[in-house]
Amino acid sequence: MTVPEGYFADFARHMEAALPERPELQQPQISMPRTMWQRVRPYVYMAAMFAGVWCMLKMFTILTGAGPQPLDTNTIMAEAMGNDAFVNEYVIDDLSQWDIYDEMMDEGFNPCVLTDSMLIDTITD
Repeated sequence: MTVPEGYFADFARHMEAALPERPELQQPQISMPRTMWQRVRPYVYMAAMFAGVWCMLKMFTILTGAGPQPLDTNTIMAEAMGNDAFVNEYVIDDLSQWDIYDEMMDEGFNPCVLTDSMLIDTITD
């Protein structure tokens, strides 16, 4: 397909001449003054969005619980941890040997104080 020479050079002028006149576009636009609600609406929407996010996070923390409680405030758990049978049955089975070593090191255990007789007594038990 080919087009006549200079067709696209005069295309905009020919198209403008072929369109009907629209007098409403010639009149200046009168802007209405904005009301108070129109001015504060974006800020109200943004505040509502932040309140929604805060409520959502609050619900997540309520649903997940408050986290672990210290033993001195939870008397039932303190009694259970004082019972050797409970500790042997439920706590020690859940801990690996490396977890126990890490906790001992965090509490300041020094392995250099162990003597050979202590190690032999532990192995024979």
